[in-house]
Amino acid sequence: MIIYGEGVPSYEVGEGVSRKILTRGGGLMMVEVTFKEGAIGAVHQHFHEQISYIIKGSFQFELGGNVQKVTAGDSIYVPSNASHGVRSLEEGSVILDVFSPQREDFLE
Repeated sequence: MIIYGEGVPSYEVGEGVSRKILTRGGGLMMVEVTFKEGAIGAVHQHFHEQISYIIKGSFQFELGGNVQKVTAGDSIYVPSNASHGVRSLEEGSVILDVFSPQREDFLE
């Protein structure tokens, strides 16, 4: 299956945070999340495994209580049920998240 990016809708999911579901199939889902400077992805946890890749900008990334700065080109593995969250350090910072299994809650 090929999904062309220009046809993918973007949804506001928090103050200064928007999300696009780029593709999904089988047990995988890929999501692009764009942040305004200072926007927060609150600390949370879920049973899905997650891999995050920083496409653009920089973030403070909290994983299991440990906070580190990550920048474009960095990637993070988030195990199932690990607490994690981010704060954008730059305008227009972008994260690519891959989840397994799919985040059915994102489809509601």
